Amino acid sequence: MAKKNMAEVERNIAVVDLRSALELLESLPGELLSTDVEIDANAEISGVYRHVGAGGACMRPTRKGPAMLFNNVKGFPDFRVAIGLLSTRQRVGYLLGCKPERLGFLLKDAVRNPVPPITVAGADKALCQEVVHLASDPGFDLHTLLPAPTNTPEDAGPYITMGMCYAADPETGECDITIHRLCVQGRDELSMWLTPGRHIEAFRQKAEAAGEPLPISISIGVDPAIEIAACFEPPTTPQGFDELNIAGAIRGRAVELSDCLTIDARAIAHAEIVIEGELLPDLRVREDQNTNTGKAMPEFPGYTGEAKAELPVIKVHAVTHRRNPILQTTIGAGEEHVNMAGIPTEASILDMVERAMPGRLQNVYAHSAGGGKFLAILQFKKSSAADEGRQRQAALLAFASFPELKHVILVDEDVDIFDTDDVLWAMQTRYQGDVSTVFIPGVRCHPLDPSQIPEYSPSILTIGMSCKTIFDCTVPFHLKAQFQRSRFLDVDVGRFLPGWTREGASS
Repeated sequence: MAKKNMAEVERNIAVVDLRSALELLESLPGELLSTDVEIDANAEISGVYRHVGAGGACMRPTRKGPAMLFNNVKGFPDFRVAIGLLSTRQRVGYLLGCKPERLGFLLKDAVRNPVPPITVAGADKALCQEVVHLASDPGFDLHTLLPAPTNTPEDAGPYITMGMCYAADPETGECDITIHRLCVQGRDELSMWLTPGRHIEAFRQKAEAAGEPLPISISIGVDPAIEIAACFEPPTTPQGFDELNIAGAIRGRAVELSDCLTIDARAIAHAEIVIEGELLPDLRVREDQNTNTGKAMPEFPGYTGEAKAELPVIKVHAVTHRRNPILQTTIGAGEEHVNMAGIPTEASILDMVERAMPGRLQNVYAHSAGGGKFLAILQFKKSSAADEGRQRQAALLAFASFPELKHVILVDEDVDIFDTDDVLWAMQTRYQGDVSTVFIPGVRCHPLDPSQIPEYSPSILTIGMSCKTIFDCTVPFHLKAQFQRSRFLDVDVGRFLPGWTREGASS
């Protein structure tokens, strides 16, 4: 069965929320699987999806595959759980209406053409408030209210992994949306891990210094454009830049927000589930206080993160949701994180390098091996002898545009950056370690890289520092004539194999 073309899909189904996203995927063969078999949210969902479509840095065996919808979650008859919507680049392309190789460019342009969110009112608009549960109710308990999964039997507890955390600067009112690790700690408490430099952490610190709580909403199950936009980081989106502007630009329409019922904050109006709460000042909790495993949950590098000794606490005031809600989750160490984090990384690099040296950087791929954060492949075109060395300048700009980037591999314009075999071919035939490698030791990177510890290297003074490295696999300009790839006859493959194109089978 041939897949529908992108234009046909876009005409028939406009993605405006999670449900329309699932409807779109259901219309595309092989993009969504659904099961009515009962499943336990305690480790089973990830245990299944790891084999179906996790990919990325997830423990082998794994594969890239369809998204999944679990319709029968043990103990939660009114809920369904969705996973893996963004776990292939092709699927992200369908959901955002863009060719997969052009997604970085789509987001780059969206940053430059922001569409601010708007606040709407009325029950017909605030779909996320069709059902309301107040924490003051005697039977309120996050454990029994939401089917928050654990990803492994060692997890510190149930986690909200795809919650869009939205809060405002207590001094300026400027808003930020981002995704954080949220662990259910009690009937009305969540712990929140905020990595250094995140804007909501700056908001929390301001509120705590004033002895005040920080109101925060957590929207779960939203338009995938919001999930992608929420993963932009400084300097592309500096403090005060609301990433919902990017989601609005992607869709060409403003993201709709609704006022929360119990706190002075807003949430995504079309969200499946909203948690309303406050980050409390001067209160900390041990992340694994309920399990004592020393483990948190699987993180994007492929390892289980350590449980943090002291994390801020969100006191939950209410949970609201749509009728028959869908809780969206992610497996952590999979391709879904790669796309959410990596495509904004690509956009940030494309934007900064294009501003500095227009026309030379052809494309960028934030590779799945680095979780979309640690490794970027840059496709660079040298047009004259004067361009020699500019490719390394582009790599330095990449590090500046995304500080958590650890490695950059530079390749020429004839290398397919989305084909790891082709990139490794360039490394084997266009790279000499002693002259093609640039080391930049002692630079801050990301605390989830387990090799970034003083025991690993004398250049690392504290956890989270790294030796950033450039692998220059481009041919020196004066030698380009000696490194031409074999040129084959351009043949119409379809004449011999109906249904095939030069790229492969079309069905």
